[in-house]
Amino acid sequence: MSFADKITMLMSRPGGDNVQKDDVPWWMRYAGRGLGTVGSFIAIFAGIINCTGLFTLNVSCLIAGIWQMLAGFIVIVCEAPCCCFFIDYVQVLSDKMETRPYWNKAAFYVGLALPPFFLCFLSLSTWFGSGIIFATGVVYGMMALGRKASVEEMRTSAATLEAGLGQPTTAPRANLVANEQPVSFTGLPLPN
Repeated sequence: MSFADKITMLMSRPGGDNVQKDDVPWWMRYAGRGLGTVGSFIAIFAGIINCTGLFTLNVSCLIAGIWQMLAGFIVIVCEAPCCCFFIDYVQVLSDKMETRPYWNKAAFYVGLALPPFFLCFLSLSTWFGSGIIFATGVVYGMMALGRKASVEEMRTSAATLEAGLGQPTTAPRANLVANEQPVSFTGLPLPN
């Protein structure tokens, strides 16, 4: 594959033609990608600042800074592979991450962002760097929830529930309480 082919392939994204993700607004898709890209650069820079904890003999902040830089690099690889096209197989990893559901990306980014908070909680650079990666995970979590129902759908659902005509059909286990059965038919416990 030539260099020009690599550039063309990298620039052909974002927003693949996944049928599963069609109900997500375009601005939210770009917001997640932009927040992840910009936030990962900020996380790398804030991780460098956290690594100055070595001078104050704060090893936990040093480890948090290294984790933050690694998390920022991983998010750049997943969200903006054109920023590191010089590394082989970045596009393969990015394409694999792009085919995953939004809730997987949300859980992954939130999981990447949490350890620096536990290691170096009082550092402002931890809050900015890992906080933006966490916010990217929150945006992808909101994308996984999908669009809100229209006003008419919400009114008819509320009227149906208020009239007692049934359970909501959107929740897969909404009728569990209506099917409740007693555990056994034994009597009351005997007093001592």
